[in-house]
Amino acid sequence: MSRLPFELLLALRYLRPKRTFVSIITLISILGVALGVAVLIIVISVMSGFDHDLRAKILGFNAHLRIVTQGEPMDNYDAVRELVSSNQNVVGAAPYVLGPVFLETEPTNHLQPFFAVPYVRGADPVLEPSISVLPQSIIAGKFDLSRRGLVIGNELAQSLNLTVGDRVSIYSPNDLKKMKEHQGKSDEEAVLPDDYTVTGIFDVGYYEYNYSIVITSLENAQELYDLGDSVHGLMVMLRDPYQAPVVQHQLEHTLGGNYNVTTWMQENSAILGALGVEKNVMFYLLFFIVLVAALCILSAQITFVVQKTREIGMLKALGATNLQISSVFLAQSAIIGALGVLAGYGLGILALTYRNEFLHFMNHWTGFELFPASIYGFSALPAIIDARDIALICGSSFVICILGGVLPAWRAGRLKPVEALRYE
Repeated sequence: MSRLPFELLLALRYLRPKRTFVSIITLISILGVALGVAVLIIVISVMSGFDHDLRAKILGFNAHLRIVTQGEPMDNYDAVRELVSSNQNVVGAAPYVLGPVFLETEPTNHLQPFFAVPYVRGADPVLEPSISVLPQSIIAGKFDLSRRGLVIGNELAQSLNLTVGDRVSIYSPNDLKKMKEHQGKSDEEAVLPDDYTVTGIFDVGYYEYNYSIVITSLENAQELYDLGDSVHGLMVMLRDPYQAPVVQHQLEHTLGGNYNVTTWMQENSAILGALGVEKNVMFYLLFFIVLVAALCILSAQITFVVQKTREIGMLKALGATNLQISSVFLAQSAIIGALGVLAGYGLGILALTYRNEFLHFMNHWTGFELFPASIYGFSALPAIIDARDIALICGSSFVICILGGVLPAWRAGRLKPVEALRYE
């Protein structure tokens, strides 16, 4: 004899597949819950992956803190760097020069040159390994900034048809300004650009950086911007990047009011905030799929209660309480919800496991890129399966499914034996 409560046994018996309309609605309800849970798991995990990978790319290439002087170049950067490095949370600090330039290729086969307007970053090759992953991200050539060496991103190299050893010309903003000021005048003169040689190509895994940044030595960048021995500021790397606001406050107190310290969170607040808002909005929108499935459960249970009115009356006549009758139909909703949630969980995890294989298949089958790196910044679809997100999705979906059966269960529990058996 089974040890299960009779309410659960009766619920399982009622849920046995039969060739009735109610059984079809029940199967549709399970499928709806499964699809809702699977889509939620996939979307939220992908959004979490976007957020995690974006932070990793930002923290790997950019500084955790950026220190500049108020409205002018920094000329005492060595003393400031020593003072900043004395903070126990700082693991590296290096001067930098950063600004836009006009770049022109110098093809050797008499083809038309290509043009681009990237940002040039002047870096100290000795200190750079302590503040970024750039020296370890070279995929062709080497990280050589000596003489007129230039390291460019993979995406920019492809768009300009550049390889290691090619030469390019770079106009600084000052060069272009001089040309414009003397244009059409008697003292008009041609301003010759600086020639650079591509010594390395890097790939930091983020399209925006690979396409829009070129690296040269600190001395070359200072010359481009006529800075002399000054720099635009200091880039600082921390032991824990999420302690940046705390260290920011400490350094502002140490350096005084003539220096402005900004964190990586402040510099990237727009895109990081947008990802967080998008993740929450997607969760609320997609959760309506589960609500629709709960409405299917509600309609199926209402129909089922009407069909089982005679059985409910007999059970009431035999001594079943209102709570016991209601429990039968609540158990049905719980079983439907559990089956749907389990199926959705399995489907979602399976889809996340093979997400990139499916993406490549769809790209090949449709003939166009469904996940363009130029827009999203990543060459592969990221995903992070967070246990808290999974628990929230599965738990809330299960509760919604149970709530979908509350009204029919309450109605069934209030039926009176005389009314239920009146026409039998």
